[in-house]
Amino acid sequence: MWPLMDIDERPRPKGDLASQLATEALDPYSHDELNTRIQLLEREIARTVAHRDKASAHRAAAEALFGKPPPSGNAG
Repeated sequence: MWPLMDIDERPRPKGDLASQLATEALDPYSHDELNTRIQLLEREIARTVAHRDKASAHRAAAEALFGKPPPSGNAG
């Protein structure tokens, strides 16, 4: 029987939402709609940066406690 994968372990689909947004035509949007879109994207960037920083701090704390893991990819 195959082990169940956590959601984070599943392969990411190609063409994630950010990629889809980057290729979307902006011509149909009004000036106000574009401003709203920019505000939403700025909030999402701030949320992503905060999560990245939290993950970096968590990793640094783990490395300080347990030591840095050995480099991966060594054929030993």
